[in-house]
Amino acid sequence: MKSVLVDFLVGASIKPTSIVSYNHLGNNDGMNLSAPQTFRSKEISKSNVVDDMVSSNAILYEPGEHPDHVVVIKQKGDGLVYFRDIYGGTNTIVMHNMCEDSLLAAPIILDLVLLAELSTRIQLKVEGERKYHSSHPVATILSYLTKAPLVPPGTPVVNALAKQRAMLENILR
Repeated sequence: MKSVLVDFLVGASIKPTSIVSYNHLGNNDGMNLSAPQTFRSKEISKSNVVDDMVSSNAILYEPGEHPDHVVVIKQKGDGLVYFRDIYGGTNTIVMHNMCEDSLLAAPIILDLVLLAELSTRIQLKVEGERKYHSSHPVATILSYLTKAPLVPPGTPVVNALAKQRAMLENILR
């Protein structure tokens, strides 16, 4: 959710200065993320999403600048928020999303299977070549439906959702 929102804000030239999220872990998420390698994978994919979006807008962010990203807040105090000024002041977007992962995942898994099968039938030809050839077995077009995109060696990883969707739309045209 925050990835899509940050992508939208940066694309609209609105500069997020911090991203704060609290993740209430259900099912086996807490147990799975207690393993250091599993947590590191999630940490990398989440931070790369924001870094990719920030690097796409050199007008908003100086080189090396990025929003502060806090993953867990244990106590928010009494929850009061005060905005000093309307223009040039601070704005806060607060979202609450409660969902069952398995219900959300089922249609995405079906789409992944369909796109994976379709990608096996796509033939490519670089301008100047005579023959068409199959694409790399790592189907980059699936990245739109995954948290941590997998790409062929030497291919840049694109984490911004809008760019991933545009890639998928361009291939399907």
